[in-house]
Amino acid sequence: MKVFLDSAVASSWALPAGCPPVQGVTTNPTLVLQAGLPVSLPSYQNLLRAVSDAGLAELMLQLPRPDVGEARQWLEVLQATASERNVRLTIKLPCHPDWLECIQAVQAQNQAILLTGLSNPVQLLWAQGLKAQYVAPYIGRLVADGRDVWPLMQACVQVQKEGGPALLAASIKSPEVLSQLMAYGTAAVTLPPASLLAWAGDALTDAAMAQFERDVLASLSL
Repeated sequence: MKVFLDSAVASSWALPAGCPPVQGVTTNPTLVLQAGLPVSLPSYQNLLRAVSDAGLAELMLQLPRPDVGEARQWLEVLQATASERNVRLTIKLPCHPDWLECIQAVQAQNQAILLTGLSNPVQLLWAQGLKAQYVAPYIGRLVADGRDVWPLMQACVQVQKEGGPALLAASIKSPEVLSQLMAYGTAAVTLPPASLLAWAGDALTDAAMAQFERDVLASLSL
């Protein structure tokens, strides 16, 4: 399973030992704003360069508006920068019919896409029909809305197995949810760096290590 960092703050991408290997970075307009950056073409170019400088392989960038002319203009520049920096680029677009023309324009440029915000099986079938490379449901938001997310996750993995969009699960709020996604065969997840840092260790592991240390010392007095 691939792990992506859900952050536009380049200084947070360097993780210590104990964290899993990271494939790349995902962003959206909210994350870009939280990083104190404008949602602009120069910001996106700089993120591509930062991903390259960090030695990461992929960047997923979300276009800000369903404006076909702007999408084509941005894509020309972003594809050139990604090629120059040897970064695999995926364009994120909302899984919504208002974005259909923009989705088709991006695909016409031979560009991989991720449809984000997917929330139900009909949207999944739509994404499959559009031949998207990834779909990204926000698990935490679905749970907060009172929905049982697991039938949809199972459907996403089944579609993935059939050659449809790969599941990139987002908004993961606990290591237990992460475990279940791994068990289902999820292709990729995106997590904030803070979550990886928090889950890289565990109090039970620490307790076991402390017990071993005490027992080694006790054994020396035998």
